[in-house]
Amino acid sequence: MLERSTLSSFAVAGREALAFARQAWLLRHDTRGPVTPADVARGDDVVVFLHGLFATAGVLRPLRAAMARHPGVHTAALTYFPGPGVEEIAARLGAVVRALPAGVRIHLVGHSLGGIVARHFAQESRDPRIAQTISMASPFAGIPGAGFLGFEAARDLDPQSPLLRRLLLRGAEAAIPHLSIIAGSDAMIKRPIVHAFPAGEVVVLRGRGHNTLLFDDEVARLVERRVLAPRAALGSM
Repeated sequence: MLERSTLSSFAVAGREALAFARQAWLLRHDTRGPVTPADVARGDDVVVFLHGLFATAGVLRPLRAAMARHPGVHTAALTYFPGPGVEEIAARLGAVVRALPAGVRIHLVGHSLGGIVARHFAQESRDPRIAQTISMASPFAGIPGAGFLGFEAARDLDPQSPLLRRLLLRGAEAAIPHLSIIAGSDAMIKRPIVHAFPAGEVVVLRGRGHNTLLFDDEVARLVERRVLAPRAALGSM
């Protein structure tokens, strides 16, 4: 009989394979410019989702759907193909954020590279509407050898990149809450817990791979609770 650990490894690999297949199906969506909400009113919440390297905004559709079913909660996303670095992607994010009305709460949620973009933008822009940032399987400690891929975003993911160093050093200065959601069985990055953002809370989801987080029900519930918490607090006053 197979040992329990071996069976568990097969289950993790199977879920990750299904996540890759689901991503492949969704990649073709939402590539023709930012996906932005309509009819946003003061006091509403806007959750801006940012994808990882070699993906598109389409892979975030399930998470966006989970959030958009709540009254007063809207979602946005944008696609950035491999090439531009974190600062350029953050500039594109800035254009999306600037189009949102005053008086909204903005939540930045990013997977992998997207989580780094989200936190970089939050810390550098200091937009007072940003309520929080959430990262999913984001390699804040860097990926050894990433710079050899040759394009700017990959160089930003190198452990010695100036951008990552500045991001981590200034993390405690910005009073913007952050949640790191870590895939406990992440095969893309070694020792996944090391990659949690040092300023903020950390949740480790056991038995999940890097891409599985995109389609995981518990991840969706975590994001929902985080986004809806301020609304619940206001309602109880």
